[in-house]
Amino acid sequence: MTIVTRFAPSPTGFLHIGGARTALFNYLYAKHVGGKFMLRIEDTDRERSSQEAVDAILGGLSWLGLDWDDEPISQFARKDRHIEIAHQLLAQGKAYKCYCSPEELAQMREQAKADGKPMRYNGLWRDRAPSEAPKDIAPVIRIKSNPTGETKIHDIIQGEVTVSNAELDDFVILRGDGTPTYMLAVVVDDHDMGVTHVVRGDDHLTNTFRQLQIYTSMAWDTPTFAHMPLLHGADGKKLSKRHGALGVEAYRDMGFLPEAVNNYLLRLGWGHGDDEIISRDQAIEWFDIADVGKGAARFDMDKLTSLNAHYIRESDNSRLTDLVWPFILKNLGNNIDKTAKTRLITGMSSLKKRAKNIIELAENSSFYVHSIPLKMNEKATAMLNEEGIANLQQFRAILNNVQDWSGQNLHHVAGKFAVNADLKLGKIAQPLRAALTGSNVSPGVFAVMEVLGRDESLARIDNVLD
Repeated sequence: MTIVTRFAPSPTGFLHIGGARTALFNYLYAKHVGGKFMLRIEDTDRERSSQEAVDAILGGLSWLGLDWDDEPISQFARKDRHIEIAHQLLAQGKAYKCYCSPEELAQMREQAKADGKPMRYNGLWRDRAPSEAPKDIAPVIRIKSNPTGETKIHDIIQGEVTVSNAELDDFVILRGDGTPTYMLAVVVDDHDMGVTHVVRGDDHLTNTFRQLQIYTSMAWDTPTFAHMPLLHGADGKKLSKRHGALGVEAYRDMGFLPEAVNNYLLRLGWGHGDDEIISRDQAIEWFDIADVGKGAARFDMDKLTSLNAHYIRESDNSRLTDLVWPFILKNLGNNIDKTAKTRLITGMSSLKKRAKNIIELAENSSFYVHSIPLKMNEKATAMLNEEGIANLQQFRAILNNVQDWSGQNLHHVAGKFAVNADLKLGKIAQPLRAALTGSNVSPGVFAVMEVLGRDESLARIDNVLD
C-alpha cells in the first residue's frame, strides 16, 4: 500500500508558520515511507477565499521546497461530488432532511447555554415524517450519527482517544442552499484522493470524531490519524503575531533562508537525539510521525535567528550574492559599480560570518558595490577628523609603491608604517575603514582592500582626501 498524506490549507489568508510545520511533517513522512504528498486547497468559503491567498500558499510551499505530488486539488471544484455523496447517504437512510427554523435553532442554543453545555442539535427532525415538512423552509441534510456507544481513535501521536457518541450530534452535511459543508467535503476528498494518513493540528480532534460518522456510514476505509499539538509562543501562550505567528512569506522578506526555517520547524515537537542541524536528506531518513511529542512546542524567534545565522555561514557565496542583490538594487538603484557583483562574491566569505539574516547581510555588504562617493555614517565621519585625514594622507603615499595587494601584505605594510610613525595601528586602520566603506564597522579592513583591489581602494581613499 502506498502511503498518502495531504496538506489542506484554506486560502483565507497566507501560509501561517504553524501550517508550514504541518505541511513539512506531512511531506517528510510521505518521503520517509516512499509515499505521496498531496495538496488540497480548501476553498469552499467563497467569500473569504482569494486567489492572492492561493498564490501565497503555493509560493510559500515552493520557497520551503515542499513539493507536492500531482496537481493541487480545489475543494470547491469538487462540490458536485460532495453533493452526490450527501444524497447517497440520504437515499440510504443514513442522513435526513432537517426543516428547523432559525428560531428553533436559536432556542436550542439558548437551552444549551442555560444548561452550561455546548450547542448540539437535538434530533428534532431525525424521525419525523416528510409530510410534516413546512413548505417555506429549504431543508438542510444532516448525518444520522450513532447515538449509542463510543467512538475510538487510535492516534499515532495522541494514543487512543475515546468519545461517547452521546457527545456527537447529527451535524449538517448539506446546507439549505445545496452547498456541502466542510465536514462532508473533507471526508469525501480524503477518500477519493486515497489519503491513508491524516496529519493535522490537534484543534481538529473534535472534527475527527464527527467525520468518522461519515466514514462509517459510507463503509469507507478510515485513514490513520495523527493530531499534532499546536505551536505556542516562548511564554507558553497560544502562538500569536507578537510571538512570530506570521505568514511564511514574511520570514522570507525578513531575510530568513528556507533551510533554516525548515530545520527550525522540524525541531518543534520532534527531535533526533541531540542533533540540532538537520539536512533535508537526514530529515527524510529519520522522520517518523510516531516520534512527534504530545506536548505543545514553543516557537522562539531568537533560536530561529541563530539557526539562520548558521545556514548563512554555510551557504555558497554566489547564492548569497544573488539573494542580497535585490535588496541592494532597491536601496542603491543605479549607483552601483559595474564590477560590483564579482567583488561582492569575493568579499562574501568574511561578510557572512557575522550576518543573522539576508537583509543585514545586504546592508553590511553594500559598501562593496556602491560607486564613489560613498555615503558616510556619523561615526565614519568622526574618524575622518583632522588627525585621521593626516594619517591617511601619509599612508596613501606609501600605498603608491605597494604592488602586492593581498590582505596579509597590506596588514604588514600598515603595521610597519604605524611603528615608524609612532602610532597605534588603529590610528590608520580606522580612517582607512571609513574611507573604504563609509562605516565604522566592516570585515578586516586589509581584507576589504584586497577584495576592492588596488585601483578601487586608492580611488576611494583619494576621493576622501580630495
